[in-house]
Amino acid sequence: QVQLVESGGGLVQAGESLRLSCAASGTIFSIAAMGWYRQAPGQQRDLVTTISSGGSPFYTDAVKGRFTISRDNAKNTVYLQMNSLKPEDTGVYYCNADVRLTRYSGRYHSYWGQGTQVTVSS
Repeated sequence: QVQLVESGGGLVQAGESLRLSCAASGTIFSIAAMGWYRQAPGQQRDLVTTISSGGSPFYTDAVKGRFTISRDNAKNTVYLQMNSLKPEDTGVYYCNADVRLTRYSGRYHSYWGQGTQVTVSS
């Protein structure tokens, strides 16, 4: 019903930048919060940043001041600008969205993208 497709990952050196995108498509009436999570090798999936439907961001301390989340509600797309990348930022980045499917249901469903690999070399 709803698909999230991420793009923009890659291999960079420490100090460089990357921009991730995540586009939601399918049966969508509205989207509440959208966010990015990271899963490092052998680790659990952890929150990186979220943004509300009104554009209010939240950042974890590890990325505050280096990463910027934004969204285009008309395109159902969320972006993650990552600057001053560090080796510890390496992992698979997953997009998440809380989606309301129709105007007749007030319930929101959580969807995940397939993930995009980010590798930062030292």
